[in-house]
Amino acid sequence: MQCMTDKKITALWSHVHWLSVLADQGSFTRAAEFLNVSKAAMSQRIAELEEAAGVPLVRRTTRSVRLTEAGQQLAESTRGAFDHIADSFEAVREQAISPQGTLRLSAPVALARQQLVPRLAGFLKQNPRIRIELDLSDQLSSVAGEGFDLAIRHTSTPPQNYVAWALCAVRSVLVASPAYLERNGWPEDPAALAAHACLHYPRRQSTTVWTFEPVGKRQANRKRCVVPVSGPFAVNNSEGLRQAAQEGLGITVLPDFSAQQALARGDLVQVLPNWQPAGVFGDSLYAIRPYTPHVPRASQLLVAYLREALRAGFPLEPGSGS
Repeated sequence: MQCMTDKKITALWSHVHWLSVLADQGSFTRAAEFLNVSKAAMSQRIAELEEAAGVPLVRRTTRSVRLTEAGQQLAESTRGAFDHIADSFEAVREQAISPQGTLRLSAPVALARQQLVPRLAGFLKQNPRIRIELDLSDQLSSVAGEGFDLAIRHTSTPPQNYVAWALCAVRSVLVASPAYLERNGWPEDPAALAAHACLHYPRRQSTTVWTFEPVGKRQANRKRCVVPVSGPFAVNNSEGLRQAAQEGLGITVLPDFSAQQALARGDLVQVLPNWQPAGVFGDSLYAIRPYTPHVPRASQLLVAYLREALRAGFPLEPGSGS
């Protein structure tokens, strides 16, 4: 049998798609209804495809329709291509309509309460047909398994099995209340923290340590410092740490997005500004999503909006440090 020309193969593309639908639906009647065509037209297309292929593609009985091994192979090997075409068409179609629908979003509690929710109001005003369903959790739950479209994560290493968009940098800051420092004195260097009440984020290791790196040219001769710390209070939420520090319970490390307002008001002051805490919290905010060939327009718009809204990061206005 002579090879078919490219022109003849092109004419059979829709036939192959109809075969794929038949494989999914399991009967000529259901496949015809799915495609909104007559059963006779469906049968005719499959017969034409079998004639062109030169082998049977469908086994017909009085009760059911099943694909032959050749038919199944053809349907399975081309299904991905047709799915890709459908996704591509949907992406183009979205450009002609205003974005709409519900966007399921997951974010850490403190970050969402202090930084995301105030900014999301502007996004929803710009996109009135989009609704956001926000889940607040500090647990790194499975984005795909929980059905989220996007998750905001505060980390240094976004998960490799997801698509990750960097939103902005985050830095950690060592803080305490003026009242605590007045009672207990200012630490002169990181090593002095061992004698202070240190409020910390609980980790799995038995001993809590804070790591500090020198900042600025004057600190060039100093080396990284690792200090074991302990204190009367630990909580797995930066907002809780901030509130405890404001109550004068001790010194703590906070991400800048959580410390910003308290520093500006003077409720907290920065401690050891010439030393940068490292490894306590992540150094970036990311928007992550499960990989799919087509990214919904609403997700793209929210990521772009948050990038612009967070472009300046979280500028600190520290109090006087020592």
